[in-house]
This record gives sequence, C-alpha cells and structure tokens, in this order.
Amino acid sequence: MKVLLINPDFPPSFWSFEGALKLLGVKSFLPPLGLLTVAALLPQEWEFRLIDREFEDVSEDDWAWAEMVVLTGMIVQRSDMLDLIRQGKQRGKTVVVGGPYAMSLPNEVLEAGADFAVLDEGELTIPMFLEALERGETSGTFTANGQKADMTTSPLPRYDLIDVKNYNTMSIQFSRGCPFLCEFCDIITLFGRRPRTKTPAQIRAELDQIYATGWRGGVFMVDDNFIGNRLTVKPMLEEVIDWQREHNFPFTFTTEASVDLAEAPELMKQMRLANFVTVFVGIESPDEESLVHIKKKQNVRGSLIDRVKTINASGLKIMGGFIIGFDGEKSGADKRILEFVEEAQIPIVTVSLLQALPKTALTDRLRAEGRLLEDDADADLNSSSLTNFVPTRPLSELAREQASIYQELYDPKRFIERAFHHNMATKDGIFPTKGMPPSSLPRNSVQVFAFLKVLMNQGVIRSSRVAFWRGLFSLFRHNKPAVKGYISMMGLYEHLYKFKNDVRVEMTSQIAQLSEQDRTRVWPPPPPELTAPTKAGAKAG
Repeated sequence: MKVLLINPDFPPSFWSFEGALKLLGVKSFLPPLGLLTVAALLPQEWEFRLIDREFEDVSEDDWAWAEMVVLTGMIVQRSDMLDLIRQGKQRGKTVVVGGPYAMSLPNEVLEAGADFAVLDEGELTIPMFLEALERGETSGTFTANGQKADMTTSPLPRYDLIDVKNYNTMSIQFSRGCPFLCEFCDIITLFGRRPRTKTPAQIRAELDQIYATGWRGGVFMVDDNFIGNRLTVKPMLEEVIDWQREHNFPFTFTTEASVDLAEAPELMKQMRLANFVTVFVGIESPDEESLVHIKKKQNVRGSLIDRVKTINASGLKIMGGFIIGFDGEKSGADKRILEFVEEAQIPIVTVSLLQALPKTALTDRLRAEGRLLEDDADADLNSSSLTNFVPTRPLSELAREQASIYQELYDPKRFIERAFHHNMATKDGIFPTKGMPPSSLPRNSVQVFAFLKVLMNQGVIRSSRVAFWRGLFSLFRHNKPAVKGYISMMGLYEHLYKFKNDVRVEMTSQIAQLSEQDRTRVWPPPPPELTAPTKAGAKAG
C-alpha cells in the first residue's frame, strides 16, 4: 500500500512565527508529530510519503503515486483539510481522516467525502481500521467509545519521514490528558482527566531517534499539561537528565504546564537540569472572578504574579496565554492584562478572544443558553478570530481591546524592557550545569546571520535601540547565561512586530463585515425600551 500522509496548512497566526522562521532560514515551526505517529501505527511494510502543506504543495506526481491519503489536523487547519479531502476524492483515492478536528466534528470530514474517519487515539482505533480493510470494507467510522490508550503501547514516531532541516523545533509527546476542569478546554473531553504517560525508556528511545537524524537544538514536549501526572514525570526527567549528560546536552526543551508548577521547586530543578528552558503557562485572566467562573481554580490558589515570578526565578522562561471575553468580564480587560504582564515581566504573550470549542462544557452551556452561533460553521477558530457566541460585552469592544493590547504589548521599547527584566530574573546558574554548554553565541552560519539581523533591526534601525543595547550590556555584566534567551526573544519579535499590526487589520475587517446589531449584541439582552408614546403617557400621568 502506498500511503500519502498530508499535514494540512495552518493559516498565519501568533504561533506560526513566520518572521522568526524566515530569519532562521527554516520553513516551519514544528513537524506533524501526529502523522509521524500514525505512520508508525500502520503496517511497516507499506510505503509512506509525507507532504507538509506548511511549506510544500501536493504535486500531481504525489497524487498519482498514492493509493491511500491520510490526513490529520486541528480545527484551525479545517479549511485546507476539507479541500484536501475533496481533492483526494476527485482523484479517486481512498481518504482516511483522524486527529482532533475529526474527533470534534466528524460529520464535517465525512460530508466532505472522507471514506474513513479513524477517531479518538490511534493506538486503539487504527487496528479497527486495518481489520475493516482486511474485510474489504470501503468506508467506516471507528471510535474507542470512551476508552483511552495505554501510552506505553505507543510506537516510536517515524521521524525518518521528514527532513529535520525544514523545522525550527522537533516535537515529542510524553503524556495525554489533564487533571483540571477548565470550562473552555477540549483536552479533558478528547483525552481525559487522567494523564497517561510513556515510560522513561520510551522517551529515551525517542530522543535517540531524534538525535540520529542529526538534529541538535530545540525539542517541544507537546503535552497539554506536562506536570499533569507528577508521579511519572519525575522518573522521566531523571532519564532525560542522564541522556543529556551522556550526549553533552544537544537539546533544549520547551513545554506547557499549569501555573501550579510554581508549587513544585524540586520538579522545576529537575526540569532545569534536563535543560528545559521555556514553559508556556495558561494564565487566561488577571480577574479572579473570571478564573473561578471558568473553573480554572488552579490559578486562584495564591498570587498569580508571585507564582509566575517563582517559575521564572527557577531558571525557566515563561510564555503566557490570556483570553478576553469571559462572561461577566468588565471593560478594560486589555489594560488589566497589560498591567499584569508588565508587573510579572512576561515578554511573550498571546491574547485571544474566547472561543467555544466543540465538545466542551462551555459549548454545552452556551448552547443551552441559546448563545452559540450555530451558523458559524466555517470558522477556523484562529488566534485572531471573533467569538463564536454572543458575549456579555459588545463584540466590537472585545475586538478593539484585543487589537489594542497587541499594540501595547509589542511596542518595541516595552517588549525590550520586559525581555530584559525577564531574562535578568532567569538565573540559569543557580543549578549545577556541569557538562552543559549554554553558549550565548551563535554556532553556525544561519545563526550568525540571524544574530546579525537581530543586531541590525534592534540595535540600529528601530528607535528602541538604546533600550536594546542597554539590556544586552547589562545582561553580559550581571547574568551572561541569559544573553542567549534575550537574543532569541529579539528574534521572535521579528514575527510579533508584524503580527501586532496584522491583528488590528484583521479585527477591524471582521467587525466591519458585521451588522450593527451583531457588533453590539450582548447576553443577556437588555429589556425592550419603552416606546415614545408610552413615555409621554407615563409623564402625563
């Protein structure tokens, strides 16, 4: 069987980092780990060809070669995935679809023409699909009926199917699931509340495989909550520490974790010893009432700002995620988020309008309240999308606040000041790092070019150049190991500098296309105004 694996295109977004990738001479941020795992779960005597639509098209030769087309992706990839399904069927191919988008909205992929919907976790449903093929079946939908996969059965992803030179960062998965109950999150419905993990030996084998490709650099641990199962993460980190020492620390790690990481000093120490450098934290809102309302109770146990600073002081750099549009939120959320970010000194921050994702408690509640915009079927729920429900504040106000905060957050001088203070607080040297080479200088020609480009843009061209040089020299004097992080953030800023304006244009355009009623509609609707005659009559009476 000749199988064409296709990763659908992502639209431009905060996370696409186009400007930074161009600077580094790479084509995409992350490889499609889901497809690499699917390829490992299919019969290994089959032939595979992988096309990543992030930077390459599917040629007619690719279509002609394939007997089967396999697609997987997230909701944000919806538009390209549906188009690829149709293209595959127009060419008479067997089209198989899975992944988070298909799991959330299976009817959409089937209506587009997919022959097979292989839903839930592939470790459980791909064997069902293969059995159906052996029986001669030509279509079908396969689900695990609530059962979750044992991660210890997950195979080594087929990293050999990609050219690692096309990517900025490699990806690896340790766990699935999250123990919390955040109302807007679909992780607990798709992957469960009991985080399941791979063994330390599995992670070692995957690191060996990535290393064998020649990769040296960043690795993203793609777990939705890296510390969801602390009992298993500690022995895994011990294995990673040993592996890194044996290989002279070729990798740096990034991951996502809940803010209660701040309550686990030993775990943070282990992460630093393993060479974890960055953690994305879903802060969501500085308003405690909003956090309680959305059941993000792990964020209201003590001062959020203090916990962010604790994580940063451990040697881990933080990226923060915020959301505007929670029920009952007061006007000025952009100002409150900005105040929080600047007090906590978080350089890189994403701010989205709240989205009601399929199969979440939020969507169920909004639908019951009659607030879900059911006709919004074509929305890709991107980071610059409007809400897909009737909010408690006018949509025009929410959009204005999102556009405004990006302008403020990524003003050049403001960004540099936050990056400097954040890196100054990142005391990389407080833990033993024997054998670790945390060089602050570029080590190949591409990195040299990127380094010089950053120096030119930040240190010469932009009006914030004085702040840039002051921060750089101060770090050299007082916290030299953090210089690399500072320069890396300046590289990412090449994307953020443009993205802040893209958000403003996109928000303005989307709002302009709405009717005045849709721009100003809120929930609950205000009581009908009294008519003029009634008012007059009331006054006369």
